[in-house]
Amino acid sequence: MDLRSELLKSIWYGFTALDLEKSGKVSKSQLKVLSHNLCTVLCIPHDPVALEEHFRDDDDGPVSSQGYMPYLNKYILDKVEEGCFKKENVDELCWTLTAKKNYRPDRSSSSVLPEKDAFRLWCLFNFLSEDKYPLVMVPDEVEYLLKKTCMAMSIDLNCVELEDFIAQESVQQSGFTVWVFLEMMNSGKITRAVDKEITSMAIEEVYREIVGDVLKEGYLWKKGQLRRNWKERWFTLWPSHLAYYTGEDRKDCQGNIALDANCCVEVHTAQVLPDRDGKRCMFCLKTLSKTYEMSASDTKQRQEWTAAIQTAIRLQVEGKSSLHKDLKMKRREQREQREKRLLAKEEERERLRALQEEREHKLAELELLKEAQRQAQALLEQDEVRRRQQHQQLQQALEVQLREAEETRASMQVEMALKEEEAERQRKRIQELEEMQKRLEEALQQEIKARLDEEAHRLAQAGLLAEEEDKMKALMTLQEEQEDYILKTQREKQELRQEMETKSRDLDEAQRQLEEVRANRHRVDQDVVAAQRKLRQASTNVKHWNVQMNRLMRPIGPGEKRPSGGGSFSSFQIPTQRDPGLRLRQRSDDESKENVDSSAACDGERRLSQASNGDMETL
Repeated sequence: MDLRSELLKSIWYGFTALDLEKSGKVSKSQLKVLSHNLCTVLCIPHDPVALEEHFRDDDDGPVSSQGYMPYLNKYILDKVEEGCFKKENVDELCWTLTAKKNYRPDRSSSSVLPEKDAFRLWCLFNFLSEDKYPLVMVPDEVEYLLKKTCMAMSIDLNCVELEDFIAQESVQQSGFTVWVFLEMMNSGKITRAVDKEITSMAIEEVYREIVGDVLKEGYLWKKGQLRRNWKERWFTLWPSHLAYYTGEDRKDCQGNIALDANCCVEVHTAQVLPDRDGKRCMFCLKTLSKTYEMSASDTKQRQEWTAAIQTAIRLQVEGKSSLHKDLKMKRREQREQREKRLLAKEEERERLRALQEEREHKLAELELLKEAQRQAQALLEQDEVRRRQQHQQLQQALEVQLREAEETRASMQVEMALKEEEAERQRKRIQELEEMQKRLEEALQQEIKARLDEEAHRLAQAGLLAEEEDKMKALMTLQEEQEDYILKTQREKQELRQEMETKSRDLDEAQRQLEEVRANRHRVDQDVVAAQRKLRQASTNVKHWNVQMNRLMRPIGPGEKRPSGGGSFSSFQIPTQRDPGLRLRQRSDDESKENVDSSAACDGERRLSQASNGDMETL
């Protein structure tokens, strides 16, 4: 339901209120006043001569609602901009006009609602009424509104009283109009003697929720953005924004939080705010620019607030401006579906009724068919008698034909004997031809088998050739990998050699420092002697390891033997160099031996370095 439809509902009441004679027409002077007031409350400029120019071709008589609608749409409603006016002012103007004519409650009754509550119920009725004129509300919507009101008053709805009121003849004829609804509320049967102040508060709460699109409101604690202190504020949640005030009178607005699809709510389950009233449950509202920290009085309130804010964010994501408009459309769709189901059930009953009538008709036809069958049975008996007579005549004729056939059979037997002799000769000829065919087939099978064997030998030979080629490719690949590995090993050996030279220089430096320490330690002779003995031992070890390293670093040729390797390698025979696979394997073994020698040399140098370090620590 768009803004234009909402405004038209209120304006319809104002137009009908000016129709004192109930003729469906209003004078131009009254329409001028109505149009001027509408322009004032809608905050649009008023053109005083537009009405005269629009109805210039008509007489001076009154104007009907159909005649006023083009002017209303063109000069007033087309100029309306949403957000530039307060719809409540339009509703108050139209309520003032229509209440003077149609709303006449019994002021002496104690259950009569105040004027402000009647106005809010009138607005709620307009919101929930159907989009058809005259405006009426279906009983389901009446029950929904009354349940919301009773829930706000914390009482249960008296459905019996509501059903009795709906069952009245006047309601059944003209529908549930707003004046019937207000009469029911003023009767006190629904509120059941609840205090007027409670009723007014409940009506205001329902009015703000449904008409004012207020999803939730109440007190929350809010943490400041700059001072970071906690203050209690009155929060009001709409589908598009969340506003907070200093008090529930909503006069001093402290801030406005715009809601969109990028907002989200996070609940802090483990964090609570200590206060004189106890601990408060916290949650955060995150936008693109800021994060607002708030706290509710208890877990239930926090859950209600987070659910309401998430509902507002969902409405923004779905592009909807009002929750209750969406709910109203859903309830209307459910009613339409329910009416369709009822209509389908009614059609099903009609179809079953038609099937029952058709069944009875078919039973009558069946009785007629049975009667026709009995008549046909009598005719069949007569036909049977005639058929028997014809059968006897036919049997006599067949006996004559049988005798003639026997004579013909005798002559045929003679001819058959001659034919059998001829057939025997043909049979023998066929057997000879079949034997010849079998011999030819056997020869053909042998030839086919020979060709298949030859083809199998060819395929096997081709497979062997392909396998040999694959092995040759794999061998070449392995040779390339071994050559790459040899190059890599040589590079690593060069790096190890450089590292050993560096460590040798470090060892010489350590010896020089040791000599300096020996020259400076004259006063401790015993320690010096021990240090010299250890130094000589270290020099001996260095020379020994230098000899060992020189011996290990000398490369071994392909045909050489190790100087000391045990008897297990002396009997090793060097393979011939013709096979490339053996040549690559021998080269790989040589590289492995060099790597072992290099690692042994590194271990020896490491032990020598450790011994030197131990000597230095002793000194």
